[in-house]
Amino acid sequence: MSYSITQWNPFQELEAFANRLGKLINPIGDRRVLDASSVWTPAVDVYEDDKEYHIKVEIPGVKADDFKVTVEQGRLHIAGERKYEKTDKNTSAHRIERFYGSFSRSFALPDDADANSIQAKYQDGVLNLHIPKLPAAQPRTIKVIST
Repeated sequence: MSYSITQWNPFQELEAFANRLGKLINPIGDRRVLDASSVWTPAVDVYEDDKEYHIKVEIPGVKADDFKVTVEQGRLHIAGERKYEKTDKNTSAHRIERFYGSFSRSFALPDDADANSIQAKYQDGVLNLHIPKLPAAQPRTIKVIST
């Protein structure tokens, strides 16, 4: 006879219960629309190469003018808003899964980031930030003089 040991996760059971309960209460799906004051967080990828840091923020459906990118006290702030597209009065939404409203992300800049040379480009629903690295300080030899 063989037994397998599995680790019990009470949160997984709680989540499954909440999903079943939600389907009982509203079998068609969630019909609510988040209002303009709701806050959401767009997906972000951060990586680096030898010359710069890269941040990619996935924000489809937002105009470039609706972003605000600032640098303050060693932090990079990205904020904006995705507005809900209202349809005409004869149309009713059956399912709304995309988030709408204000969003904000903030990142600590590394010590070697050149905050004065950051470039931001928005294309195909992705905000690309390029943060160049400052030239590395080269070690220098100091001659010791005997007194």
